[in-house]
Amino acid sequence: MEATLLQNYWWLIISVLAGALVFLLMVQGGQSLLCCASSEARTLMVNSMGRKWELTFTTLVVFGGAFFASFPLFYSTSFGGAYWLWMLILISFVVQAVSYEYRRKNGNLYGTGFYDFLLMFNGLVGCVLLGVAVGTMFFGAEFSVTKGNILDLQAPVISQWADTHGFEAIANWKCLLLGFMVFFLARTQALMFFNNNIEDASEKGIVTVKNLIINGGIFVVLFLATVAVLLCQDGLRLTADGGFVVESNIYLHNLIDLWWAGLTLLIGVVLVLYGYIRTILQIKWTKGIWFTGLGTGLVVIALFWIAGYGSTAYLPSITSPESSLTIVNSSSTPFTLTVMTYVSILVPFVLAYIAYVWYSMDRTPLNNNDLKY
Repeated sequence: MEATLLQNYWWLIISVLAGALVFLLMVQGGQSLLCCASSEARTLMVNSMGRKWELTFTTLVVFGGAFFASFPLFYSTSFGGAYWLWMLILISFVVQAVSYEYRRKNGNLYGTGFYDFLLMFNGLVGCVLLGVAVGTMFFGAEFSVTKGNILDLQAPVISQWADTHGFEAIANWKCLLLGFMVFFLARTQALMFFNNNIEDASEKGIVTVKNLIINGGIFVVLFLATVAVLLCQDGLRLTADGGFVVESNIYLHNLIDLWWAGLTLLIGVVLVLYGYIRTILQIKWTKGIWFTGLGTGLVVIALFWIAGYGSTAYLPSITSPESSLTIVNSSSTPFTLTVMTYVSILVPFVLAYIAYVWYSMDRTPLNNNDLKY
């Protein structure tokens, strides 16, 4: 296979994993809603999310692993350079795992309230900071890449990040805008999931028209603001001689030129709005999560397409534009990509297994009999 075809294929894989990850962040969104629930409702919500939390963490790990194998320069630059940002994300997921393990365990010295707080911490920090990390792929980061440093025996580090090592991304209002958009999307998705997964969730006060309108309304406003900022954003495009040229409204141009990405984005938005609006109008309709979930995945996939395809720098450098990363200059060797491509044939079987397990666990909605667990 040609190198270009392999690079495009693996960026497609990365995009699909990103879409799946953002959909599964509904677990984090649900955790952030615990503070607004009664004791009985909170137990049902935790039991509901407890069946799925491993899928979010596993998908995050697979997402990082796929980046490491297919685009290792991104992995070393972002994960290795902005390590304070990624460490905060990792810590939030570690305390989540601890909370699900010990929340209702006999001999719990801290009480369920302490572990509920940790779950809410993961719900807020995990969503917002993952959004911030993705924001650097559109709005840029402060790093430089000097591949010749690999020959320096004293410090063979080719990627240098800003001294704040990721904190500067948290202070970037554009990245924060995207982060809070992801947060309120996750909360809205969680409400749709509870409506499907918990018996009579609306009658128990877990899902109401009011909290759907508030969280979904804030998400829609933030989404529109994020899209407006994104379409007005300048970006870097790779030239034939290996350099970069600044292009105004680069993502708007990509949506127009890559018509299939624009169509995917439009279909995703329509699906999200349909599932969301119909659930508000028919609160007992429980299928909304499948429309909003599929729509969310398609929107994220389309955004990753316009970030990486079309010779666009998917991680632009603010301080050293020539160090910006594209799917061409940051990919693994053709041999590595070819080997991994054969391995990726197993992906549909893995997805089918996950779908089967999901169906098996959710065959019967949670009810009051589950309060004892």
